[in-house]
Amino acid sequence: MKTTSAKTLPAIGSGDRPWLKILSSYRKPHRGRSAFELAVTVIPFAFFWALTWAAVHYGYWWGLILIVPAAGFLLRLFMIQHDCGHGSFFAHRHTDDWTGRVIGVLTLTPYDYWRRTHALHHASAGNLDERGDGDITTLTVAEYRALSRWGRLGYRLYRHPAVMFGIGPIWLFIFKQRLPFGMMRSGLEPWVSTMATNLGIAVLAIVLMWLVGVGPFLLIHLPIVTLAGAAGIWLFYVQHQFEETHWSSGPEWQFAEAALHGSSHYVLPGVLRWMTGNIGIHHVHHLSSRVPCYRLPEVLKDYPELGDVGRITIMESLRCVDLVLWDEHRRKLISFREAKKLA
Repeated sequence: MKTTSAKTLPAIGSGDRPWLKILSSYRKPHRGRSAFELAVTVIPFAFFWALTWAAVHYGYWWGLILIVPAAGFLLRLFMIQHDCGHGSFFAHRHTDDWTGRVIGVLTLTPYDYWRRTHALHHASAGNLDERGDGDITTLTVAEYRALSRWGRLGYRLYRHPAVMFGIGPIWLFIFKQRLPFGMMRSGLEPWVSTMATNLGIAVLAIVLMWLVGVGPFLLIHLPIVTLAGAAGIWLFYVQHQFEETHWSSGPEWQFAEAALHGSSHYVLPGVLRWMTGNIGIHHVHHLSSRVPCYRLPEVLKDYPELGDVGRITIMESLRCVDLVLWDEHRRKLISFREAKKLA
């Protein structure tokens, strides 16, 4: 995998703050553009959902293939909700929050609850001492070896692709997010967020079931949510679980270095880049989460040296599935097989 060392980039290291200052000039959204991006996402999503139902209603079962583009636009809606959570989509707190809350009914993601957990992720990404907040659980080699036989089996099952990208999306989006797990005692907001979202989901589901029928609704919507959720988890996975990622602990951990070198630049074809809201430019996003998703390519265009930092292609990302343990001695992610050889 190609990466650019910190020394070849201007102002990295002791000069991380200049990068943050540079990126601050990209934080202002164009609200007309934001409204346009929202419209060209929610309208096609509704269109493909309705077209899929029409195909099923009239017996054209091949029309179920339209679930794929519908899932793509639902994923893009989640990326807009994600920007709203950072206050970057409209840069107006009230507008961002209510846009995110409404989208959350479609993505089955309680907005205010998710926003708080995601903020913890941004504040601690790459910090070995602060793992577990909005992250994919990752053990060090020493921690894994200290587990019992059943503990190791549980971790292996958790990190298995069929669980991570198959069962995981169903569990997370359909079941887990119905209660504010992890924030049960964090005040009223997480409960209001999850319960209000649940109510919105119930009302929308009842209306759609009344219009199209229970069977067609479940046949169409559940696969859309599952596909979009699997794609979302995959993106989140490769954005931090890649070979050249950066983890550290204690005073060694520095926000800007962890953001820039602990997040990948996932290089995707143009259509997928647009559909995923440019979230593949994740290292820039972590450096300055207030940059709107549609302005992230501007940063790479103006500062092309950032394009090679943490760069991974689709083919390279497939190999990231095996990277499951952090080797504190070699300071890199390794596979179970490599850990066994080291033992």
